[in-house]
Amino acid sequence: MKRAILLLPVLAGVFVLPVFGGTPDVKIVSVPRSAALAEAAVRLDLDLLAEIEGRVLIAASPSDLRKLAECGLQIVDESVLFAPSSPPASSVYSFSPIGAYHTYRELADDLAALQIQYPDLARVVTIGTSLENRPILALKVSDNPGLDEDEPAVLFLGCHHAREWISVEVPFLFGRRLLEQYASDPAVRRLVDEAEIWIVPMVNPDGHDYSVRVYRYWRKNRRAGEGGLFGVDLNRNYGKAWGCDDEGSSPDPASDVYRGPASFSEPETRAVRDLIVSRRFGALISFHSYSQLLLYPWGYTTLPALQESLLKSLGTRLTDLMRAVNGRDYVCAQAGAALYLTNGDTTDWAYAATGMPAYTIELPPLDILGGGFFNREEDIDPIFQENLPAMLALVDWAIAHPDPEPDPADPPRRSGRKKNPPGPGIIRR
Repeated sequence: MKRAILLLPVLAGVFVLPVFGGTPDVKIVSVPRSAALAEAAVRLDLDLLAEIEGRVLIAASPSDLRKLAECGLQIVDESVLFAPSSPPASSVYSFSPIGAYHTYRELADDLAALQIQYPDLARVVTIGTSLENRPILALKVSDNPGLDEDEPAVLFLGCHHAREWISVEVPFLFGRRLLEQYASDPAVRRLVDEAEIWIVPMVNPDGHDYSVRVYRYWRKNRRAGEGGLFGVDLNRNYGKAWGCDDEGSSPDPASDVYRGPASFSEPETRAVRDLIVSRRFGALISFHSYSQLLLYPWGYTTLPALQESLLKSLGTRLTDLMRAVNGRDYVCAQAGAALYLTNGDTTDWAYAATGMPAYTIELPPLDILGGGFFNREEDIDPIFQENLPAMLALVDWAIAHPDPEPDPADPPRRSGRKKNPPGPGIIRR
């Protein structure tokens, strides 16, 4: 697998340089947070996962364990906390091993709890099953959640890429906020009454689970391939322009952007596809991290979509609403022109198939130096709060503009301007 170096602030004032490997033989251990650990983290390139209650979780290889012991650090084996079976009755922690972020099990429990608490507004639906037989769960929020009403639908997706944990939290919190405020906020009540709002916080449950239990930087799903290689990049597996070149995705199973053997080869992307074609979806946001961008089609070419003017104007309105909350800038731009070429991604396919405005939001931070794929737990709520007005506005827009038409345009793959592919130090998002 291509090696990529990330800068990650883990301990106060300390940056470490973990290196992406494939599927290392690791144990999850913890050591006390200390100056000795800070020094060892830099010197040994340790893979730090999270800090909880003064202890730092580390994905440690056998050689890492030997080096930690040589540093005199007190090591506790925490691997049982991450086992697929029920968590142990007692541990050194009083809460989730990944803190305020959701594991798959915690997400399933919290979605079920919302359905129980708000039975007249919430329904948890299994839209498909992952390769490892985890249900892919959607929360439907509606005034008649058990009925398929003739209303515009809006879809919010999270966690196509396993390591982007913040992308789970923003759509989940949106669903919870709608339910909590339905009775007290007339504006929220109108949106829920006049639309079907669908939220799939974790499109890639297998990859996310692997990111939690084994290797924090894992990106793809867990498709087993030849030679011990694993994973398809789900955001390169959709049908629009799938595999049209090897710049926007890769035919190499070792690549982080491996597109799979065929479009929609993966059960996770088929689940999203089948949900979209089954209803009158009028708008979509797929959450990712990081870069603080709001991207619209096309991603596979630098040429504009037929509805470029609409996509840009509506997207700019959304970023203006986001900026007004915390003053943080999200740049609105065409994906293929602003970032790098992709093919087979979610929003290109959704826009081509339905004509609905389909956006990718790359959540904070802005860059690797700001934390990259790692957001502090205390940043979850501010990031959600600044995205909330945009999500509400998109639902409102879809209600006012039902029944979009598919975009029949199929422009050439790119303009004459050469776009350089990301180099080895650039992290694919």
